[in-house]
Amino acid sequence: MALKHANDETFDSMIQNGLTLVDFWASWCGPCQMFGPIFESVSDVKTDVNFVKFEIDEVNRRTPAKFGIRSIPSVLAFVNGELKEARTGLMDEETLIQWIEELKG
Repeated sequence: MALKHANDETFDSMIQNGLTLVDFWASWCGPCQMFGPIFESVSDVKTDVNFVKFEIDEVNRRTPAKFGIRSIPSVLAFVNGELKEARTGLMDEETLIQWIEELKG
């Protein structure tokens, strides 16, 4: 499944169905740049999961504030719109896949 990109206006509608992982990131963040290709690669393998990128910038401040995002990259896991878990920091592909399997549990 292709990555989707959210902003403050589209965020809520993008997390409503099924398991959705949201990567909060910024273009100036080195670890975010390293995690981006991993997130995208796993999205190609785990096609039953929604993968959403949310760039933290001057325009999109409401959603990160709502979820207390203070460090990036941060990945939030939602099931049918409800926040289930959050992880902060760089993850490798194996760790991300294992986390998805735990969330599906």
